Amino acid sequence: MNAQRFKKLASTLYIQVIVGLTAGVLVGHFYPNIGVELKPLGDLFIKLIKMLLAPIIFASVVVGISRMGSVKETGRVGAKAMLYFEICSTLALVFGLIVVNVMKPGVGMNIDAAQIDTASIKSYAAAAQHHTTLEFLMNIVPDSVVGSFAQGNMLQIILFSLLFSFALNRLGSKVAPLVDGLDMFLHGMFGVVRIVMHLAPIGAFGGIAFTIAKYGIGTLNSFAELMIAVYLTCFLFVVLVLGTVMRYCGVPLWGFLKYIKDEILIVMGTASTEAVLPQMMLKMEAMGCQKKVVGLVLPTGYTFNADGTAIYLTMAAIFIAQATNVDITIWDQLGILGVMLLTSKGSAGVAGAGFVALAASLASMHKIPLSGLVLLVGIDRFLNEARAVTNLIGNGIATIAVSKWEGALDIEQMKRAFAGEAVIAPVAAPTVVAARRQNV
Repeated sequence: MNAQRFKKLASTLYIQVIVGLTAGVLVGHFYPNIGVELKPLGDLFIKLIKMLLAPIIFASVVVGISRMGSVKETGRVGAKAMLYFEICSTLALVFGLIVVNVMKPGVGMNIDAAQIDTASIKSYAAAAQHHTTLEFLMNIVPDSVVGSFAQGNMLQIILFSLLFSFALNRLGSKVAPLVDGLDMFLHGMFGVVRIVMHLAPIGAFGGIAFTIAKYGIGTLNSFAELMIAVYLTCFLFVVLVLGTVMRYCGVPLWGFLKYIKDEILIVMGTASTEAVLPQMMLKMEAMGCQKKVVGLVLPTGYTFNADGTAIYLTMAAIFIAQATNVDITIWDQLGILGVMLLTSKGSAGVAGAGFVALAASLASMHKIPLSGLVLLVGIDRFLNEARAVTNLIGNGIATIAVSKWEGALDIEQMKRAFAGEAVIAPVAAPTVVAARRQNV
């Protein structure tokens, strides 16, 4: 019996990812030469997932909206989601600002910004030049639909999917077979996701081994106070802010975190929330959130609801100011908050996006030295894990909140899912256009 339990436990993705992470830390620390060479394992896993993102997001949005019944309903769900995103992002920025001012992790470092070698941040500074608000708005519209799919630009794919969905609704019964075909295609794509997820432990192993080997555990000692401050802030935000949202929704926070523990561990290993987006969409539907909400809110949240990134932006900016003895008033800090309300948007779930957003923020303010980014290069990967996990949890809870707001959350199904019972997704209702065809 014990052998059977052990075999069952060892076959779960949760345990396999933990083993992969542990092995990666050990290899990266004791055999750094080997650890550095393992980076392709993590990169390959993320590439496999990113290969699936564009078609899954397109099909999910199109099928979900086609079954909503009206453009008005789509607009209502979208408006509620955007309102929620903006409130949570603002609270995350404020949380980061408060904690970094209380803990003051950079005070006493007394670093001369003029003496910092900026060679290591040139690529980030160059990328920041294209991270302006105007560039962000212009980038929403693709040069070509094919190009947006090839590049995996999530926001462009969502825009085209919305327009295509509205067009299908206007065409009526003629396009019912297309919508149903996309639904079947989506099921097939999720089948591929289940296959790829078997490689998650290997991806987590390679990703964490490279991180430890490249930067070393010793790197953490030099900036331990900042690390503690960021992780503490993310924890407090999840418990206090997101926990309050979950209480409103009638969903236990701890139950949800246990439910997505596999995805949390994978994100910790790969430092990328994109690595689990398809799996999260499946899980959110399985726990009782309607597909129409999941397909619209979860992918959009990856662009507009980066709570962990928002926390990181304010804390990192003030840390650099403290470390370089830059005097910033409360009004300066409120100005930073305003700038980051814009720059925190568009930092999708890929590793390093938050660092580019930070560079863009500092470059636009001309108050805190951009050269101070060098102080964060060595530990950014470790900080990225905290913000990526917070982004993941935040977007999952955003989907639950909007589902609850829309009356599209099945609490009984959620309870069964949290209890570990097999939840069979309900048979999808006929598409709107199909219903119209039957009424003709």
